[in-house]
Amino acid sequence: MRHAVLSAVAVSCFAAMTSSVVNAGAVRADVDELVPTGKGYGERPAPGPGPGQGAGQGQGQPQGQAKPSRPTSGSNGIDYHGGPVMLGTPNVYYIWYGDWTGNTATTLLTNLAQHIGGSSYLNINSTYYNGSNTHVSGLASYATSTTDSYSQGKTLSDAGVQAVVAGALASHALPLDSNGVYFVLTSADVNESSGFCTQYCGWHTHGTITGTDIKFAFVGNPDRCPSACAEQTTSPNGNTGADGMASIVSHELEEAISDPDLNAWYDRRGQENADKCAWTFGNTTTLKSGAKYNVTLGGTNYLIQQNWVNASGGYCSMTF
Repeated sequence: MRHAVLSAVAVSCFAAMTSSVVNAGAVRADVDELVPTGKGYGERPAPGPGPGQGAGQGQGQPQGQAKPSRPTSGSNGIDYHGGPVMLGTPNVYYIWYGDWTGNTATTLLTNLAQHIGGSSYLNINSTYYNGSNTHVSGLASYATSTTDSYSQGKTLSDAGVQAVVAGALASHALPLDSNGVYFVLTSADVNESSGFCTQYCGWHTHGTITGTDIKFAFVGNPDRCPSACAEQTTSPNGNTGADGMASIVSHELEEAISDPDLNAWYDRRGQENADKCAWTFGNTTTLKSGAKYNVTLGGTNYLIQQNWVNASGGYCSMTF
């Protein structure tokens, strides 16, 4: 139910059309290889200090990246480029931005974060590893949340999203955590000016805040543009916006863990692991209401996008 949207949640039509293409051959480290933007599509690298240096900074699209280092080529359709992955048990933080009064999203998305870690779904990320061959754990832990009543207005820029995160850390509403992912979740009356609803439905990146490399993500509310950012208008929990956001949160969490600084795991098109499975859901179950779901976490049904398994040639799946 979404049309013509490029996205980092892999809400991208481009990502969707290419998600099943596996590049099993060697990947050359040259300008033919695109680097990820965190927004679901790749871009040509520009001269700069090196892979991952100067990336993010709240811009979503990395600036000043040099030619990527030679990737470790394999047969799974995605390659390692030398950057870090998030190890151990990454923490999930929510910033509820805007007006969420009476919205069941606060319950539905908190439940998702509380139960996605250790699931067979997030365990797909355990197929990714760093330069020391230390694998991602497949775990994640919901830490805590805070609220922000429009501190940056109702139209956020990419830099404004980082400012929201920085504000929560400066006020000590949330702790400074280098092994955390901070999600800025926006109510339906909030726009993101760099392309929400037209180019993406969410994105992830990183930036230096208080001298620490902080990973964060923007997740927009599909109620603002259901035809672009919601797979179905009849949703499993009777909240189209929240159910749509569940898929976006899951997608961005997977990518933030396996490619936190936009210089670790991606293919030559600049697509990260979840981008390669954009808007694919595998086997689904249909409820009496007509809503579909493909995973149950904490007793709640969700329809979330598949992730790319970095094994057995590479494939989209809901489990590993």
